Amino acid sequence: MRREIRFTDTTLRDAHQSLWATRMRTVDMLPIIEKIDQIGYSSLEVWGGATFDVCMRFLHEDPWERLRQLKRVVKKTPLQMLLRGQNLLGYRHYPDDIVERVIFKSVENGIDIIRIFDALNDTRNLEFSVQKAKEAGATVQAVVVYTRSPIHSLDHYLATAHTLEDMGADSLCIKDMAGLLSPFTAEQLIRRLKSELSIPIHLHTHYIGGLAPMTYLKAIEAGVDGVDTASAPLAFGASQPPVETLVSALKDSPFETGLDLDVLFDVARYFEKIRRERGFDRGVTRISDMQVFSHQVPGGMISNLVAQLEVQKALDKLDEVLQEIPRVRADLGYPPLVTPTSQIVGIQATLNILCGERYKVVPDEVKAYIRGYYGRPPGEIDPDLRQKILGEEEQIKGRPADYLEPIWDRVVEECGSLARSEEDYLSYALFPTVAKKFLAQRNAGQLPAVGGTEEVGDVNINELKELVKLVHETDVTELKVESEGVKFSIKKGGSEVPVKPVAVSETPTAAVPTTSIEPDQETLGENDIQIIAPMVGTFYRSPSPDAEPYVNIGDVVKVGQPLCIIEAMKLMNEIESEVQGRVKSILVENGQPVEYGQPLFIIEKA
Repeated sequence: MRREIRFTDTTLRDAHQSLWATRMRTVDMLPIIEKIDQIGYSSLEVWGGATFDVCMRFLHEDPWERLRQLKRVVKKTPLQMLLRGQNLLGYRHYPDDIVERVIFKSVENGIDIIRIFDALNDTRNLEFSVQKAKEAGATVQAVVVYTRSPIHSLDHYLATAHTLEDMGADSLCIKDMAGLLSPFTAEQLIRRLKSELSIPIHLHTHYIGGLAPMTYLKAIEAGVDGVDTASAPLAFGASQPPVETLVSALKDSPFETGLDLDVLFDVARYFEKIRRERGFDRGVTRISDMQVFSHQVPGGMISNLVAQLEVQKALDKLDEVLQEIPRVRADLGYPPLVTPTSQIVGIQATLNILCGERYKVVPDEVKAYIRGYYGRPPGEIDPDLRQKILGEEEQIKGRPADYLEPIWDRVVEECGSLARSEEDYLSYALFPTVAKKFLAQRNAGQLPAVGGTEEVGDVNINELKELVKLVHETDVTELKVESEGVKFSIKKGGSEVPVKPVAVSETPTAAVPTTSIEPDQETLGENDIQIIAPMVGTFYRSPSPDAEPYVNIGDVVKVGQPLCIIEAMKLMNEIESEVQGRVKSILVENGQPVEYGQPLFIIEKA
């Protein structure tokens, strides 16, 4: 008896998130999406995850408009998104009023299937989003996150799955984000799920350590209903297994795929052309990838970790960070390494290495996790770390979202005339700083182009520094600018960006370094202490645009008192005073980029 296996294509979401740091543009998708729609996939994962903020932050696109454009073309295949439960598309919990609006607007703009997970498998964090997704008319695929630890067992996964089925899930997905699920464990897990649950079972894994194709075959033999794959140019490495390989492997077997290899290779040739044009690497399995069985860092996290370390000019620290990640994970009670807990663990490990001292800098999100605002940790948090963060404060006991007040009215007031639609307000609710900049540039018709050579008018030296930063952080390859009558061509380089006079000036070729100028040491008094940036990021004097600054000039501060926030690696990192004294100078403007080692404050030591 033959059985059909359903395939979900991840090329337009998880695959390029895992391999290309989510940098596939809408213009890369539209020419091929109609052909993809004809293949016969059970769904196309095209939205959610990191695609939302990257669209605005780096690609200068409206993520809602991307979804609408795809839906206008795709007529046959359901469009699917990944939703992080109460975290939605961000890296923290959002109140219920925002969760409900995001879900309904996602469905209204074209989403048919919502795959919903919670990083901790805390089903309390899934109840509301599952309920609202069903009310909005979406098909709900609830998720059990798979990992390995002393806490996680087959019984844990079965219990979670039963709860999700009782909650009303239409299907269940086992999400193996780090490629840790071995073939024989997959067989055992799927057989138990199929014997105890009545809803379809889907399996998601990553190729990262090489187990994925074997794991899929054993899961298919055990009765799994569907699997995730990607087009070959965006497969392998940290991404999913290639669809072409699995379709070929199932040929002449009892399992139907219904997918045409010739059409699949037509699509693959298109994406290979895009890959070459954009200069992206192929997915490969490196030694650090094979180490996944010890460090358990998932595919998307690996590529983002590399990118973040490059920004911090600390890529040589990758091995140290990978060794630190399991230690931090154990300290935090063995959370699965999937967004947002992968960022929480990974960035804390990175800061521990960069600062040369464990937990010297603890991001707000790590503190919130320890306080219980992300949910119930799977295991016990290290008592010393808990004491450092909480003191005598108690962890919260209830559903984290119950502690959050509605924010919709405040979002509408703050965003104001920047918004043209409810979707704009939601973008602001999810990512206030990023959306505010994006919406302002969009409304002024000044969104930067992505890729190619751009011409810019006369700029001053501060603006020139911003343009150099633009070349570093986006896909723009060259900017032609004019500064004080001198024409420059700013091109993407290594650690420095060449700035070459092209016609007007006789100034020799120069370079604009990414480091900043430190205050003249002669201006520092005998008791003056500089507080320096421990990382590359963006400087903020307060935790939110409407909050009072942490400190002002003249304020007296204590050791450990927060001075500012540096937004880096997707998290907000509080920088604390290392001394007691008076704030003598604030050396950075609010919202300005800072470099590693750049002075931020001068404090006159008491």
